[in-house]
Amino acid sequence: MRSRTAFRTAFRTVSRTVFRTVSRIGPLVGSRPGIRGVRRALTGTAGAAATALALVYTAVGPPVGHGSTDRERGRPQPRPRIQVHLTTTSDPGGRHVAKGLAKQPPLTFTPRGGTRRADGGSVDITVDDAKAYQTFEGGGASFTDTAAWLLKGSGALSDAARAATMKRLFDPDDGIGLAFLRNPMGASDLARFGYTYDDLPAGRTDPGLKRFTIGHDLAGVLPLTAEARRLNPALKVMAAPWSAPAWMKDNGRLDQGRLQAKYYAAYARYFVKYLRAYQDHGVPVAYVSVQNEPTCCIGYPSMRWNSSGLARFTKDHLLPALRNARLSTKVLALDWNWDRYADFAAPTVDDPAIRNHPNFGGLAWHGYAGDVTEQTRVHHRYPGLAAYDTEHSGGRWIPNQQREDMRNLIAYTRNWGSSWVKWSLAVDRNGGPHQGGCDNCTGLITVHHGNGAQGAVDYTVEYYTMGHLTKFVRPGARRIDSTASATVPNVAWKNPDGSLALIAYNDTAATRHLTIDWHGRKAGYRLPAGASATFTWQRAT
Repeated sequence: MRSRTAFRTAFRTVSRTVFRTVSRIGPLVGSRPGIRGVRRALTGTAGAAATALALVYTAVGPPVGHGSTDRERGRPQPRPRIQVHLTTTSDPGGRHVAKGLAKQPPLTFTPRGGTRRADGGSVDITVDDAKAYQTFEGGGASFTDTAAWLLKGSGALSDAARAATMKRLFDPDDGIGLAFLRNPMGASDLARFGYTYDDLPAGRTDPGLKRFTIGHDLAGVLPLTAEARRLNPALKVMAAPWSAPAWMKDNGRLDQGRLQAKYYAAYARYFVKYLRAYQDHGVPVAYVSVQNEPTCCIGYPSMRWNSSGLARFTKDHLLPALRNARLSTKVLALDWNWDRYADFAAPTVDDPAIRNHPNFGGLAWHGYAGDVTEQTRVHHRYPGLAAYDTEHSGGRWIPNQQREDMRNLIAYTRNWGSSWVKWSLAVDRNGGPHQGGCDNCTGLITVHHGNGAQGAVDYTVEYYTMGHLTKFVRPGARRIDSTASATVPNVAWKNPDGSLALIAYNDTAATRHLTIDWHGRKAGYRLPAGASATFTWQRAT
């Protein structure tokens, strides 16, 4: 602690006015030339005294009350202010947004006990940033052929409207900061027609892949993905095929059929050519899966696999091809539902030669069937294996879209998910264009095309529920501990800059008094029924 005695002695001989003057020049007297300059500036008794005081200033610093911090004076430290963003809906289906990420009056932490309530509607959530879990890599959706065409190829949007829409989607500051895209490698059900990157007339083959081209993607998917990366440099891209080229399959069609074993090597090279082509256009692809939803589904591009075939292709062909091509892209197993793990992923993951390969990245999960706790079960068996939640579409079959999204966001990430990815980024008002498959899927945005609202873009509730995560939790954040609650499900994060975020959803029909407890401080908030909220604050320095 700094000495106060020296200052008291000095202050008996020099007035506070002189002290303030010398305080400004005190740092200059750390050398003899500096002292001589001070003596020349201050003459007589006051000058000598001031010089002596300046030397004390230099040696021991200012007295308490003159430039010292609140901590040194023993005063209470400033309490971190909590920013609150709220989303509410006005209909039973949780789709009509009343408040979308609306900023609310800030909260302030108070001493422990300051916000406690005795009523049964109070929910206490303790946030403990000393306990950290998985790293967040991003949330987002897919540039399907449907989404890319609506945004760029359909003529529905002007260049200015498209630029504004992209900014609201991907910009971390002026938008919601989407940071993960899972794009189909070729056509999916949400496409205008079926295609791959090496399509040939029936009866012809191309094992050397001389006809390979990503020309289709150059019209929309690729430039939009590149623009998304420009808006958010932290964005990661995953690619997933729905089908191999028809000539590689035993039925000669994009719909169903199996990849012939004689084309396993060619199909691995097909992946490499796709990855290199994207990389050459400035879009590195971080992850691929071998197959979207193996064996599913009839009526649109798809391909059947069994577990041994997936493991064999991954181990003996795809991983070596990536390694030999010196690509850093990592393979994610499964890319399907929790209840399909044993049938389609376990043989791949259980093989240490695959699991420990530098180009193997973990598991991709879909949330349509099974139990999310399967992610935790597999994590406990293989703690080093990353988990990514890579698809769960919104849709008109869902009773309450806001509730569904918030439950998913929280449950996926509380069960070790490092991403939360919806399905198509955009659809039109009819859920298309599409070829078979989902005719009632919804997206983060609806682009009006061919109707009286031509060119309008609607930001759906899914845009706002996704934004509760992606706008406030940045890639590289670590999930931290928070009290689990059935009435107010929640998940907490610590960003790379040290700021914290708590995402909560009131899963009841009544307002709940939420108490956030952090480091012995508390803050209270009345969370409306069915509302989503993100609370953010900075750590005190």
